[in-house]
Amino acid sequence: MTTNISTDTNRGGNGPLLIGALLIVLGIAAIALPTVSTIFAETWFALILVSAGAAKLFYAFQTRNDGGFIWKLLLSVLYIATGTTLFFYPLTGVLTLTLLLASYLLTEGVFELILAFRLRPQPNWTWALGNGIVTLLLGGFIWFQWPFDAPWLIGTLVGASIVSTGVSRVMLSLNPRSPNQSDQAAST
Repeated sequence: MTTNISTDTNRGGNGPLLIGALLIVLGIAAIALPTVSTIFAETWFALILVSAGAAKLFYAFQTRNDGGFIWKLLLSVLYIATGTTLFFYPLTGVLTLTLLLASYLLTEGVFELILAFRLRPQPNWTWALGNGIVTLLLGGFIWFQWPFDAPWLIGTLVGASIVSTGVSRVMLSLNPRSPNQSDQAAST
């Protein structure tokens, strides 16, 4: 059974439009206050790690007779310790996460370039090449501006993502409804 996305976005009346508008406002606020949003994102990540570590710890004790208990226990302690450290030392966490992001983008850029040249005989291989170059440039930009870009970078990127999500929700909610869609929404 397939679902018509435009029907789902229009079903709630003005709800999707309001949520999209709220996301745009929150995204703009995140971009306007990048240091605050960076710390918020880093703290959120820390809480996710602590929660995942607690779940892994529970799982380790629940399956202690199945083998690998020590490794499961050590992994859960690593998650909890990393999350706790990020939570109590957010500025150090921001620096670390920014450096990890730069390293990730540089590595991905190199792999994309390798992939592009392997795809060279195929049509449109230059799209992969362009992707690799842009990703490599972004990684280099972050890497060579580190640590000066750390306070604003993550918050700005998260804000841009939230704005993009909000705009897509608003645009989807503005899709005109066909008479057939209105009948389907009324019958469910």
